[in-house]
Amino acid sequence: MSEPLTSFPEKPSQTTAARVGWAFLILATLYVCYFSHLGAIGFVGPDEPRYAWIARDMAETGDWVTPRLYGKPWFEKPPLYYWGAALCFKVIGVSEAAARLPSAICALLATLALAWLACRLYGEETARWLMLLLPTTVGMIGFSRAAATDMPFSAMLTIAMVFAAIVIRLAPAEEGGASPSPANPTTPWLALLLFGFFLGLAVLAKGPAAIILSGGAIFFWAIFTKRWRDAFRLFHPAAIATFGLTALPWYILCARRNPDFFRIFIIEHNFKRFLTPEFQHIQPFWFYLPIVVAALLPWSVFSACAGITGARRLWLFRALHPVSLFFFCWPAFTVLFFSVSRSKLPGYILPALPPLTLFTARAITLHMEKKSGRWVFCMGGLTLVLMGVLAFLFSENIPFVTDIRPSPGVTKIALLAILGGMIATTLASLRRTTPATLIMVLAVVSLLSWSLSQWDYRELDAGVSARPGVKVALEHLTPQQASAATVFKLRRSYKYQVDFYLHRETQEWSPQREGLAIVFTDYANARELEQLGGWCPRYIAFPRVWVCEAGKGFPILMHGPAGSGQPK
Repeated sequence: MSEPLTSFPEKPSQTTAARVGWAFLILATLYVCYFSHLGAIGFVGPDEPRYAWIARDMAETGDWVTPRLYGKPWFEKPPLYYWGAALCFKVIGVSEAAARLPSAICALLATLALAWLACRLYGEETARWLMLLLPTTVGMIGFSRAAATDMPFSAMLTIAMVFAAIVIRLAPAEEGGASPSPANPTTPWLALLLFGFFLGLAVLAKGPAAIILSGGAIFFWAIFTKRWRDAFRLFHPAAIATFGLTALPWYILCARRNPDFFRIFIIEHNFKRFLTPEFQHIQPFWFYLPIVVAALLPWSVFSACAGITGARRLWLFRALHPVSLFFFCWPAFTVLFFSVSRSKLPGYILPALPPLTLFTARAITLHMEKKSGRWVFCMGGLTLVLMGVLAFLFSENIPFVTDIRPSPGVTKIALLAILGGMIATTLASLRRTTPATLIMVLAVVSLLSWSLSQWDYRELDAGVSARPGVKVALEHLTPQQASAATVFKLRRSYKYQVDFYLHRETQEWSPQREGLAIVFTDYANARELEQLGGWCPRYIAFPRVWVCEAGKGFPILMHGPAGSGQPK
């Protein structure tokens, strides 16, 4: 990636059939990885049900300024995700798929924007591979299907950095335009406006970290390239005005309506989160290195080899092309910034994933053009094989709810990964690097589609979410009974899930409570509840959240209004 842009000759135009084939494969990959079966699994963890609750509250109350959880202001995150999910709830109804759709759309927009930049910089071949590699990374698959703020933040920041590359003259703003030059006096007005707009959206997605990440990356790029004049173009009044008009109105309105907004959001959830271990997300300094490797799977080997090649060029020539430095400073500063933080979560590193994948896509394209590095492609295939083997070895830790070990779902996924990896390795050893990489892409897309098929996702759903347990209860309870349901020593994440599906905040059950009560708990505490005289029927196999009855009275679940009779 260190060569000048003009040093790569244009490849011969592809046939119409080849273009159609590439387009079909790219569309299928984008759909399966970002949009298929978004609602297959209930809400997971503590964040998804909380954020979905706030979005549902906005849609129901019409208050689009103050985020509220359980009726109280909640200033942990800005409103961009909440706005998107609330709009989806209004259009297609309240569901897990609607809650996750904003993240999927943001992932798609970021992928297309980065592919557009890749096409301007390196040509169609790199852009095509980027649109296959980026959606199939573990990090993008996971966060594009999450009802959370990480993907909207990363996506808006990625798009802002794409237009920053245009503003600092790394690429022409239009296809077929003249090669960028620092001496070119033309002002890219549209790129300036869009840079400010999307940076403003990134600030609305997660806060001032967007300014720090983009500014830090450009600052170090300017140090290495000594192109300070180009870097200062990002402070153009047009970009500043667009940024202010996009980001500031909500912050001003929210602060006027909520006097404690600045203290809670800026001081506690930004400065204290970064500078102190108050939020208990304490990890070692090197925490994000294995996280980046895992997020880039199954392309981590290609990324590592591309990094080694770039480091070797830097050592030999003592310089890198400005474009290469841009894609180095962007992820490097992101990793460094969050490594210094006292509070570390895997999602923080997501903004580093798109530029690293573009770096990888370009390296793969160069190896294919030069017919070299087949051992790298062999190692890539073996990575997929290793992922399948590890799925077998650690199947006990994969939360498929079944008494068969390894789970049939895990077996199918592992076998498909091993088969795809072996075929890719064989093709790579025969110097068929392009088919080998395509086989890896198809294997990832196929195993994702297969793992979310009808039966497998039901097994996984009951293993990670409270949705199946709550659904069973609601089939047997009257609205009055459901409104009186409680929880017993339930983990925080599952309590938020139960609250969302019951559409109210639940209270903790205690033995002193009078009368018969419906109690949501987990397996370990269900045993304790039964020792206290409760009754915990098994309505579904190995549920993550159990539905129990506690206290004295007429059994509710056995002879409920649904008339279901005995437990299933």
